[in-house]
Amino acid sequence: MSLSGALSSAISGLSAQSQALAMVSDNLANASTTGYKTTTGMFDDLVTGSSSASQYSSGGVTVHGQQNITQQGLLQATTNPTDVGIQGQGFFIVTSAPNGGETSYTRDGAFTRDNQGYLVNQGSYLMGYRTDASGNVVGGNTLEPINTTVAEISAAPTTTTSFQANLPADAAAGATFTTSMPVYDALGAPSTIQVTWTKDNTQPTPLANTWTASFAANAKDASGKDIGTVSGGPYTVTFNTNGSLASVVDPANPSSTAPFSISVSGWTDGAANSNIALNLGTANGTGGLTQYTSGSTTPDISITGINSDGIAFGKLSAVSVGQNGLVNATYSNGQTIPIYKIPIATFDAPDQLSAQSDGLYQATVASGNPSIQASGTNGAGTVFGSELESSATNTNDQFSTMMTAQQAYSASAQVVTAVNKMFDTLISAMR
Repeated sequence: MSLSGALSSAISGLSAQSQALAMVSDNLANASTTGYKTTTGMFDDLVTGSSSASQYSSGGVTVHGQQNITQQGLLQATTNPTDVGIQGQGFFIVTSAPNGGETSYTRDGAFTRDNQGYLVNQGSYLMGYRTDASGNVVGGNTLEPINTTVAEISAAPTTTTSFQANLPADAAAGATFTTSMPVYDALGAPSTIQVTWTKDNTQPTPLANTWTASFAANAKDASGKDIGTVSGGPYTVTFNTNGSLASVVDPANPSSTAPFSISVSGWTDGAANSNIALNLGTANGTGGLTQYTSGSTTPDISITGINSDGIAFGKLSAVSVGQNGLVNATYSNGQTIPIYKIPIATFDAPDQLSAQSDGLYQATVASGNPSIQASGTNGAGTVFGSELESSATNTNDQFSTMMTAQQAYSASAQVVTAVNKMFDTLISAMR
């Protein structure tokens, strides 16, 4: 009968508005939760299908929650260097355990280093790709929990030394000058190798614009102690009449055009032998070695820079997330290098992910499988370090929704009261 239908519709309204209010309550409760996405109550009418022109059969209402997972929260700067936020689409990939854990996805980037070196957030381990010191992904694009202990120390041998210097054209034949080139062995120990530059003094006619670069027999530490045996050279360096480098020749093998180098063996600290390429400049090019007049009564070498690659020994002192999701390690030797890259997982239907506690989501059939992208590429958002995404809750909107739900709930309650009185009237009439 119509009264029972009215009562049923009113009760469905009370239930639906209660659920809508619960969603509002959750949204407001999480107004300060990092990366939180709101849920909106979506109402649908119920139709019984038995209504006719002379008889109306009420249905009622149902409600379901619509997750607003693609909402963008405001990124706010923090003081934690391992906090990360995403501007745009996508999620961080996390796992529940370092080995064999369950994969989930999150926008909550409040990660910190635990006592084992992992970047974690509420028991979830951030996943990333291992990189080399230039930030290039290595290891076959295999995702793994980011563990900073892979880079607890840094050290690398010198492989190239570049020279930027001017040899004085006005130096007398047979004049000699010395410079030092810094090098590191494979264990990160610093040393120096003395280089002697001698202007040609071939008799009876010295060769114009020609010098010899020879290298001391031993590498020395800061105290002057011999710590390695040097071999290689000497090399003949010839300049053009305009002061630019003409050629570098190994007198022992004049036809060789290979890059010239020296080697160091027998390091006293047990380091592996070193082979150091010498970058003296290119023929007729700019930079490298030149020969111009010094203009001084006592000509000398003018050094712009003698720079060697390689890394002194250093201990890990800090970890931070930099541009494009690179996880950078900073060492006590002042060096900062990338060690991991944080990727972004995107979905065809992100609002269909299954929400879990602690800001986690899991893939579903409706959401589709994740597509793993680099930061800022192929539609994926950009990763920013030292920033966190705020909750997407807008309290003004939620209060407005709450008042609407309260009014609708009160109205449905009034219907229940009215139906009750009508039942009382009906029963009284029957008596």
